[in-house]
Amino acid sequence: MCGIADRITDCIGLKYVSRAVKAASRQIHRRDPMEECVMIVEQFRKICCTSADVLNLLVNDLVSSMEAGLKTKDSKNSPKMLPSFVENLPNGSEKGSYFALDLGGTNFRILHVELGGRKAKVVKQEVEECSIPEKLKIATGRELFDFIAEKLSTFVRKTHGSTLSNHDWHHHQRKELQLGFTFSFPVDQKSIDGGSLLEWTKGFKCDGVIGENVVQLLEEALARNGLEMKVNVLINDTVGTLAAGRYLYDNTIIAIILGTGTNSAYIESSAALRLKLDESQLPKSTTTVINTEWSYFWSPYLPVTDIDMELLHESPLPGQQQYEKLISGMYLGEIVRRVLQKLQRQSGVFGKSVLSNLANPHSLDARTMSVMHEDESCGLQKVAKVLEENFDIVGTSLELRRLVQTVCDVVCQRAGRLAAVGIVAMLKKIGWDQASTTITIAVDGGLYEHYKKFRGYLFDAMRELLGEKVAENISIVLCKDGSGIGAALLAASHS
Repeated sequence: MCGIADRITDCIGLKYVSRAVKAASRQIHRRDPMEECVMIVEQFRKICCTSADVLNLLVNDLVSSMEAGLKTKDSKNSPKMLPSFVENLPNGSEKGSYFALDLGGTNFRILHVELGGRKAKVVKQEVEECSIPEKLKIATGRELFDFIAEKLSTFVRKTHGSTLSNHDWHHHQRKELQLGFTFSFPVDQKSIDGGSLLEWTKGFKCDGVIGENVVQLLEEALARNGLEMKVNVLINDTVGTLAAGRYLYDNTIIAIILGTGTNSAYIESSAALRLKLDESQLPKSTTTVINTEWSYFWSPYLPVTDIDMELLHESPLPGQQQYEKLISGMYLGEIVRRVLQKLQRQSGVFGKSVLSNLANPHSLDARTMSVMHEDESCGLQKVAKVLEENFDIVGTSLELRRLVQTVCDVVCQRAGRLAAVGIVAMLKKIGWDQASTTITIAVDGGLYEHYKKFRGYLFDAMRELLGEKVAENISIVLCKDGSGIGAALLAASHS
């Protein structure tokens, strides 16, 4: 009996020893939180890598997608290549007084310009910027357009109404006050002065607008506010920027938006639309302006991580606009936030009680991300300040702050290089990728204007793809507020 008891005791002892050894082994192999974070970021960096070979594959895919989009009305997961029906780009000879409304993101702008022809050009310009309350982005379409119409009506009366008697007011509106409307959402246009919304983007979800003529909705809202103004041009922001660029530089052939969202427009042969439009809809001129809506571009070569896939399916238009969601200002800060959230979830590196602080979607915007990314202060104090103010993360080490900055760099570098893919693809599409004469590309958008490192990565990738000699012949100019000014200019050139 004693022998059996001894063996049982030995087995129990071995069991506890085995557990102790395994526990000790886990302690030995458990990574330091910082080491864990470095590994996660390095894996993220590798997947986001955009080599020259990958970029060239993407350029070719985008060119093919653009060509396909010109031939069909239903181009899923490829640029929509929408006709703008703009045939008369401004040339500097325009004269008169024109208004513009620019709606396309977190704010909308109202402009009034007086054009004096070739010698005087823009004689006078007045601008008012209005914020759109978040609740109106998900309200009814009528509520949104009534809000816009009220602001526009007040602006018009302030800038123009004081010069008119009450008796002249109604007649003067119809006779002279013309409005160019920049509406930076996908629109199915059948003419220069009308089009129906295909779908909302950029966080808007207003009922009663999809499938409706947005010009009619705006004019009805203006009438409800006592202002019967004629909208004679409907465009999007890229077409407006192209018009503004063309007004200043007559060799402008492409326009790019790099801001809250991203898009492009370019001058195309009208004959390229023969399979997309009915014969009666084809432009009468030999060339026309195409709104690419390139945000819808998708390719298996896009460097997409698990975090990007989560964002793709949790953001507006789930599963769509992958290209935009890797590039635009609306999403860059959110990608960084999600990476930081992953670091905290898997390592606890930021402290025990901050995971919930990192869980708030879109609590880090691209502007704040750029502050961390471009921080050159001693000890990266700006990074520390952003982490504390946005997420209540305090006491971070310099090593951790450097890692956060690395995450920003990876996200920004990928975005800038992918934006270059779009530009080079458009140049290739129209045969300018081997150009020996100078051309101009007009760019608008806060991401491009304010994020220096983003611009640097974009330029580097363009030189890499085109070669120094060709890249030197391409002038990229900032057309600040080009989308709004362009609408007024097109209202003039189509009046």
